[in-house]
Amino acid sequence: MTQTLPGRRIAVVLFNLGGPDDQASVKPFLFNLFNDPAIIGLPGIVRTPLAKLIASRREASAQANYALMGGGSPLLPGTRLQAEALEAVLNARLAGDEVRVFIAMRYWRPLTDQTAVEVAAFAPDEVVLLPLYPQFSTTTTQSSLKIWNETYAGSGVSRTVCCYPRADGWVEAQVQAIASKLDEAGEGPVRVLFSAHGIPEKLVSGKGDPYQEQVETTVAAVVAAIERDRGPIDHALCYQSRVGPMKWLGPSTPEAIEQAGRDGVGVVITPIAFVSEHIETLVELDIEYGELAHEKGVSPYLRAPAVGTAPVFIEALAEATIDALGRTGVAPFGPGCRADWRACPCRNERSAA
Repeated sequence: MTQTLPGRRIAVVLFNLGGPDDQASVKPFLFNLFNDPAIIGLPGIVRTPLAKLIASRREASAQANYALMGGGSPLLPGTRLQAEALEAVLNARLAGDEVRVFIAMRYWRPLTDQTAVEVAAFAPDEVVLLPLYPQFSTTTTQSSLKIWNETYAGSGVSRTVCCYPRADGWVEAQVQAIASKLDEAGEGPVRVLFSAHGIPEKLVSGKGDPYQEQVETTVAAVVAAIERDRGPIDHALCYQSRVGPMKWLGPSTPEAIEQAGRDGVGVVITPIAFVSEHIETLVELDIEYGELAHEKGVSPYLRAPAVGTAPVFIEALAEATIDALGRTGVAPFGPGCRADWRACPCRNERSAA
């Protein structure tokens, strides 16, 4: 009798930011965020008390914003739906293997150390680390990878997908969402605003963070795909969520909305660096910037949804996973950085080899 060899046990770990479950967890979430050295690059003896101070000062206003979404963040429920969809696709495509998709949040539950224990208990043969950040940044993917590497002590050959700014399914999911809103906008003049989460300029110029280049790469790919079907579109890239006195990447999204008002065009705005709905989309884009657009006479003001569980996006994540299983180390899925950025993890891995 021929024996069937057991299949591989494959763990896929999705990295994301995390968000507070309820009003009581807003303050500890904020503390975890601002106590991350990737966010505030000061020694711990200074950073930790500063993080406590910032969390205390911002608690009430943050609670008010989360109250607009029912009291807590929808990020974890949305990420669970993505994980379930991805797990189903991978188990169908990798027949004979057992695939489980785990979620590791950076700043709130399930925190990375908790997920690391769960993955170790699964005893995987293969581990794929897959950020839900299409564009690499030291403030997101690198921070998540660092804490994972410090906490995971289980089995398995690990490899990392560092980014996928031009992955076909990611780009197509954006195209579909934007095209639907352009149809809704009608025949009047409208500008597509690609809104990405901002980072301080010094991270790009000083630390060699490739985030800005990768966001621009995504925008260029999405615009090219839309224009193949619809002809030239009016569009601009902008950055949201700017805080503090430092100079951030610009123009800011509020500035771009005000410019649209001066130019007499409507706006279709899309979260070009987010794959899930959370406070930056549901409160900042929909409510705060929606009110600004109304004040500035921007009509229509329409927001394309985050890609969420769009089938083409889930397929892109599955392709990224399967592609990673054929290698070790760190690599993008599809084209990554064009320039030789100092903070690029692929560059650093080559340097260490």
